[in-house]
Amino acid sequence: MKLSKYILLIALLMIGTRIWAQNDTTQIVYLEHSETLSFDEQRLPDAQILRGNVCFRHDSALMFCDSAYFYDKQNSLHAFGHVHLIQGDSIEGFGDRLYYNGNTKMAKFRKRVKLIHNKETTLLTDSMNYDRAQNIAYYFSGGTIKDTINTLTSNWGQYTPKNNQALFSNSVELVHPKFVLTCDTLCYNTKTYQADLVSPTKIVYEYETTILSSNGWYNTETEQSMLLNRSLIIHTDGMTLTGDTIYYDKAVGYGKVLGNMESVDSTNHVTLYGNKGEVWEEDKHGYVTDSAMLVEWSDSTMYSYIHADTLFTDQIPYQQCKLIPKDSILIDSIWQYPAPDTIWLDTTYMQMRAHYNVRIYREDIQCVCDSVHYHGRDSIATLCGDPVCWNGSNQVSSDTIRIYIKNGSVDYLHGVGNATAIKQESDREFDQLAGKEMIAYVRDGDVYLVDVIGNAETVFYPREDDGSYIGVNKTQSSFVKLYLEDRQIHHILFTTSTTGVMIPMDQATDEDKFLVTFFWAEQERPRKPGDIFLNPVRTPRPDAATASASADDEEEDEKDDEE
Repeated sequence: MKLSKYILLIALLMIGTRIWAQNDTTQIVYLEHSETLSFDEQRLPDAQILRGNVCFRHDSALMFCDSAYFYDKQNSLHAFGHVHLIQGDSIEGFGDRLYYNGNTKMAKFRKRVKLIHNKETTLLTDSMNYDRAQNIAYYFSGGTIKDTINTLTSNWGQYTPKNNQALFSNSVELVHPKFVLTCDTLCYNTKTYQADLVSPTKIVYEYETTILSSNGWYNTETEQSMLLNRSLIIHTDGMTLTGDTIYYDKAVGYGKVLGNMESVDSTNHVTLYGNKGEVWEEDKHGYVTDSAMLVEWSDSTMYSYIHADTLFTDQIPYQQCKLIPKDSILIDSIWQYPAPDTIWLDTTYMQMRAHYNVRIYREDIQCVCDSVHYHGRDSIATLCGDPVCWNGSNQVSSDTIRIYIKNGSVDYLHGVGNATAIKQESDREFDQLAGKEMIAYVRDGDVYLVDVIGNAETVFYPREDDGSYIGVNKTQSSFVKLYLEDRQIHHILFTTSTTGVMIPMDQATDEDKFLVTFFWAEQERPRKPGDIFLNPVRTPRPDAATASASADDEEEDEKDDEE
């Protein structure tokens, strides 16, 4: 009697457990429809063999197929032929076969697999597992994900419909109508079209631009990106941009760099360095600041190093004059400027502007000033704001100095306003020239001729054969021409109206030894490329008004003498 009670109790518990399991609709797979149902206990024990318009339901999902093996005790099924899974109104899965476990909600699709999300994102592969519990689909033997813009392929891939996020690994390729992205690992969102770069990545715009980065993001719809970890942008026109952090808008051709910027213009042989800068590709201009430096290498044997608080570069288009033949007779031909839309890329020149605390180093010349403006078309650099230039043992200063470059080397310097040239002979003795204008001609890196124009003054220290000083020679004239050989004064030519005096050394005062415009700024001079980043205290300049008044007085004296 007791035994029968125990058996009845166990039976009731089993029935209760089954009823509880059936009430949990998220766990049981239901057979909704089948044209035929059969069993084969020897070949397929515990399986219901279903054929013809088979349909299953599991919570919010419907599964259709041509035939299936249904294991109701294991709450699983094997579906074959035209498999179609529908989950809600956003997910559809297709394949030739499906292995589905209702307890784990794992759907394994095989052969000609397709997963469609929101009718906009499609996953194509040969084998895919779709974890309905986690809402994650992944493939492992090669696959493709397509959205309305891009097609992505990889050997391994994962897609999460809930947040539209995809993860790709091993031989990843993203194909966009404008570019191709390749990498080893990539995160991508099919709704925002943003690719998160997490491995060395290459983005190629054919015939335009190549982007290399290992960290950051790239929005494939807007073509905006944030590139980290020393990324590189290469343009086919010879421009490159490198930086620790680059914000880049490819659509509008704009880039902003923070940290160790390096912008190379191989066409104009110029590189910009700094910690912050911006570039605009369309009109080809940019700037750099914070430890800014420009390196120019137009001549492989001569490099120019320029530092300033801020450096600007521009490529300026201009109309190139060309001969238009007329009636095939040269005499009737005319010079004509083409219309603006016929200007070619090669009709441009590079312009550079440097502002505040400018320091320049070249082997043939070194300079300091407040600002520089360089025109590549004429190869002229204009220095303003207390400019000083050094060549060998010579110092040249003026209100404004223009440096003329020829074939990559300094050809001559033109100083306008309070122009002064100084050559140190000893600790206290300096040969000096001054005037309204001065032109210093350079050959093979050394000054060989100096012309002083207007109110020319000189101070020289003639020597005896034993090298001792004879005295101080001071002259005034309207024009002076000074010749140098081996960096030494060879001879001087004066105008006929020149006046002068020789003062013995023991009788010469400081007023006799130094012109009004004299100052010696050797401590400011950059001696090597790295010196351009030094910040020495600038030497006080003579009062410009006093110097100009002195020059005007001497000019009046010359006129009185002529009268």
